[in-house]
Amino acid sequence: MELCNRKLWAPANNISDAGFTPVIDWVIPDRAQSDFFVSLLRDRQVLFVVLAPGIETCRYRDTLRDPRERFDFVGYEVLDARVKREPGDRGWWFDTAALAPEETADRVLREAHHRGVVT
Repeated sequence: MELCNRKLWAPANNISDAGFTPVIDWVIPDRAQSDFFVSLLRDRQVLFVVLAPGIETCRYRDTLRDPRERFDFVGYEVLDARVKREPGDRGWWFDTAALAPEETADRVLREAHHRGVVT
């Protein structure tokens, strides 16, 4: 699993080296994984933004997707409890329940650089 995780994060370093800002969309279930992933990004500034609309909003939004693109995930409660308990003091936990995707993206672009910084 560690090898898999290292291979997922290596392109972010390469993209950053080329002068671009990488965005990694990934489930980070606990503080140990968060610490490990931050260590893989070498000496770069890391912004950690959790889009956290809540379980019911996630389920509802999934019903709006084309059936071929639905994410039939049954572990929301377990993941939600674990994530809030583990790395919950890190980064920006952004409740996006009332926002459209465009509004969410705009706020992330405007605010992540001061709200999501990982030290």
